[in-house]
Amino acid sequence: MVIVLKKNISESDKKSIKDFLSKNKFKINEITGEEETIFGAVGKLSIDPREVEILPGVDRVIPISKPYKMASREFKKDDTVVEITNIRGQVIRIGGLRVCVIAGPCAVENREQMFTIAKKVAESGAVLLRGGAYKPRTSPYAFQGLGEEGVKLLKEAGDAYGLPVVTEIVSASHIPVMKDYVDVFQIGARNMQNFELLKSVGALGKPVILKRGLSATIQEWLMAAEYLLSSGTDKVILCERGIRTYETATRNTLDLSAIPVLRSLTHLPIIVDPSHAVGIRDKVPPMALAAIAAGADGLIVEVHCNPEKALSDGAQSLYPEQFEKMMRDVQVLSPVVGREVSHLKQDRVYENPVSHRERGLPETETIVSYSGGQGAYAEQALLHYFDGKIKEEALPSFDHVFRAVADGKCDYGMIPLENSLAGSVYENYDNLYRYQDISIAGEIKLRIEHSLLAPEGSDISKIKSVYSHPQGFAQCREFLKEHPQWTLIDTPSTSDAARIVKEKNDITCAAIASEINSGIYKLKALCTGIETDPRNYTRFVVIGRTGEFTVENPQKATLVFSTPNDPGALYKSLEVFHKYSLNLTKLESRPIQGQPWKYRFYIDVTLPNGGVVLKKAFEELTVIAEEARILGLYSERN
Repeated sequence: MVIVLKKNISESDKKSIKDFLSKNKFKINEITGEEETIFGAVGKLSIDPREVEILPGVDRVIPISKPYKMASREFKKDDTVVEITNIRGQVIRIGGLRVCVIAGPCAVENREQMFTIAKKVAESGAVLLRGGAYKPRTSPYAFQGLGEEGVKLLKEAGDAYGLPVVTEIVSASHIPVMKDYVDVFQIGARNMQNFELLKSVGALGKPVILKRGLSATIQEWLMAAEYLLSSGTDKVILCERGIRTYETATRNTLDLSAIPVLRSLTHLPIIVDPSHAVGIRDKVPPMALAAIAAGADGLIVEVHCNPEKALSDGAQSLYPEQFEKMMRDVQVLSPVVGREVSHLKQDRVYENPVSHRERGLPETETIVSYSGGQGAYAEQALLHYFDGKIKEEALPSFDHVFRAVADGKCDYGMIPLENSLAGSVYENYDNLYRYQDISIAGEIKLRIEHSLLAPEGSDISKIKSVYSHPQGFAQCREFLKEHPQWTLIDTPSTSDAARIVKEKNDITCAAIASEINSGIYKLKALCTGIETDPRNYTRFVVIGRTGEFTVENPQKATLVFSTPNDPGALYKSLEVFHKYSLNLTKLESRPIQGQPWKYRFYIDVTLPNGGVVLKKAFEELTVIAEEARILGLYSERN
């Protein structure tokens, strides 16, 4: 059963509860979350749960009906996110809305092989390095791995490129040799029910990838995970790698239906091994994409520079070029299913160091990206916010900005969230939810003044086509109504519109953009101040990697949450903010992908006391809402 403790429980009451459970032969696991602390009591239910519920300090008791207790959704309703820190200090998270890819050869063969492949997979987007040092082979005469030497080579290559390492453990006797070199232990399919090995590895407390047995049912697989969880680790990752059926066209039969089934049964992250599933090189990429479409949290793929000479499983190993192509396809597919691909943070060489300590910025050259080209409103916003003491990086889209910040290619991004006339930029609200490792770091409001720009020699009577961002058109609606004959053509940004008009050099074409672009692109301002309302402002926010910046005494917070489909659910959620006298300045709803008529709500809240009260309000919100997340604690820059 799950015992949810009261938020203000004393240490003496907590000890009394533990003593009571121990006396009744329960094994106790304490889990401290952001919102609540629980005891997972595992054992034969020989007492009435009400006896526990009346104990001082107990909020409620939730009986668990599943034979697997700690692995079940009843034990933990929120998805587990397994965190692994690399040698550079970057935290790699498996679970949530991320897609993480693990890659490397089936077996560690030599130093040159490992360093070459580690470099290749890191460049293509892998975040962990796999490689077998101890190989459980069907034939006793097949290559059995390099053992301790292989583990050391794997770790050395992984550290060189910032990749934590994953390798299989086949015997508990190998733990002393492996434990200081291995970041993530893998339990292979043949050992899924080696319960003594599971208990020994679980006791290490390290992340573990548990592969499904050759003919294991989902319940048997989850029971094996229960051994790991009950032995001491809370970092278990399930790996579907194909099961044995009557079909012989592929090595195994990849059971992708297991992913949605598991999603309803367990909180543990789920990855897929398409290499072992199909056993045929050219079948691996399509099955990898199918796994992502089915909802997998990641992939573990075999890659080898010379698979025809591989000492193990060469036929199913991708060439580096195939892996790179697969990663590009995964990158394209992931946003379609509402996910982001995790990448390693890139190392950079900084020039011209400047100090931004007062706003929590690093004391190095700060790179800030934005969508559009020179002269974009976002560029003007970032120059105002950072006082011009930055290196700018113009990118082609908002998604590119989010990805560049997530990858560490730049320190911050400047993105628009809403305009006082045209409303919200919905794409960026969705991006804030999807990119879980990014938070709002600051805010600035910019006055937007639009002009109609055209090549020299043009005048308003000659215009036939007008280019601008959709928001630019929306903000100049009344002006455009006076010219219904014009063809309106969308562009990624207003600065792109000015650039396109310059390149066309056609006096019948014009752009709606900031007048600053007239000087940049040598265009003529035919009309200025064409926005519908002079009180036209765009709210821009600065985004950064979560945990890599600090904001002292934040003035504002942005949150996202969803509610059950029950009468009054939204009212109850909003009532929490009223209870703590928190002023809501924005409420925005967005449809939840794949769940018709269900919505996710974004809210902005002012913080009169730097966020102290917000913490209490958020704790209560998480009890009422189905999911809730703080997207940023920040201040506005004038």
